[in-house]
Amino acid sequence: MATVDVHKIIDEAKFNRFHLNVLFWCALVIIFDGYDLVIYGVVLPKLMEQWALSPIEAGALGSYALFGMMFGALIFGPLSDKIGRKKVIMITVLIFSGMTFLNGFATTPTQFGICRFIAGLGIGGVMPNVVALMTEYMPKKIRSTMVAVMFSGYSVGGMTSAFLGMYLMPNYGWQAVFFVAGVPLLLLPLIWFFLPDAVGFLIQARRETEAGGLLSRVEPSFRMRAGDTLHYPTGKGKGAALGALFQNGRLLSTLMYWVAFFGCLLMVYALGSWLPKLMVKAGYDLKNSLAFLLVLNFGAIFGAIGGGWLADRFHLRRVLTIMFVIAALSIGGLGFLPKEDQGLLYLFIAVAGACTIGAQILLYAYVAQYYPLAIRSTGIGWASGVGRLGAISGPMLGGFLVSAELAFQFNFLAFAVPGAIAGLAISMVGRSAVHAPEEEKNLAFAAETGMMEVD
Repeated sequence: MATVDVHKIIDEAKFNRFHLNVLFWCALVIIFDGYDLVIYGVVLPKLMEQWALSPIEAGALGSYALFGMMFGALIFGPLSDKIGRKKVIMITVLIFSGMTFLNGFATTPTQFGICRFIAGLGIGGVMPNVVALMTEYMPKKIRSTMVAVMFSGYSVGGMTSAFLGMYLMPNYGWQAVFFVAGVPLLLLPLIWFFLPDAVGFLIQARRETEAGGLLSRVEPSFRMRAGDTLHYPTGKGKGAALGALFQNGRLLSTLMYWVAFFGCLLMVYALGSWLPKLMVKAGYDLKNSLAFLLVLNFGAIFGAIGGGWLADRFHLRRVLTIMFVIAALSIGGLGFLPKEDQGLLYLFIAVAGACTIGAQILLYAYVAQYYPLAIRSTGIGWASGVGRLGAISGPMLGGFLVSAELAFQFNFLAFAVPGAIAGLAISMVGRSAVHAPEEEKNLAFAAETGMMEVD
């Protein structure tokens, strides 16, 4: 009879077939998620033409899914604590895939907007649960890298959306791109069979036999014996209130995280929604304009994986600061490149994708590893919530800029400014926090990269 330290088993395990299985199915879900989210930017030029939408109306329509995402995260995050992450992932996939498929039958902007809002509930609800499941099972030494690899599925989904749009829309109309989104519905039985539930939920639900079986797959040398007790602290405690985010010198860091999240997500969703339309306005045909969206998400894959690799080796604050600076320069430079030099244009767009979507992924990791365990979920939730306001503002900002008919260069300069502000904000994180010894031992980031150093 012994007390088993679940965290230690998971942290020290070697990557094996079980981890690969979790990575594969979580990444697949994120691919579907990315496809459904990026799809609006793919069809936007056609929708504006067919429904005679003004840029302001188109920007508002693009924000409906993002409103849904904000509410979805608030609804399905707490629900997973009650019924388990696996069930919530199944429910959210059903919602966003089913509603995106139905979106193909919309005949008015109102019908389209309602479908996008409901799909957004599923898109927003699935992401934190998949990220949490990955974080819970990956070995400590490669955790940031593996989460980044999984998150690169978002860009694969975005690339798939743009690629299919290039070939389906001219032949079958914009609706066909939405009908493809129904494919995940056919895979739900396989997801249910292969995806494990969170070990923390199983322990909390007093299903220790199942939890022990999963741990033996995480670490094949582990065998749970009769009478063993699984110890897995949840981090819930008296410090989990919102006010704790501003205590012990964390006020500045908390506010700067919120600013960085807002600016980063504004850039991501402004570019994702309006890049094809801006390029059409600049004189490129629709097929070439969708190719730019393809390159944007292709670059994001390298940003996500490369950023995760760097995060496991260097100070995350410095990595993110540099990425935001590069993002601002590359986005701002897009408006000044000669149309004839498409190679350079593709390079700038790829770099912009790497340093915006890639930075978004690293921001989640940074917040999760900055706060002590007792207030970690509160810190992630509020940073993400404020960031969603930036995501909602992105398509609206794009609509306003297009309607204002400014010079082409000013559109991209306006998208670049949030990147510069986010870089300045993130450079100020972690310079004044004071962690108690019992808090510091829960800071995985401190142990891995020396975040607790004082600059």
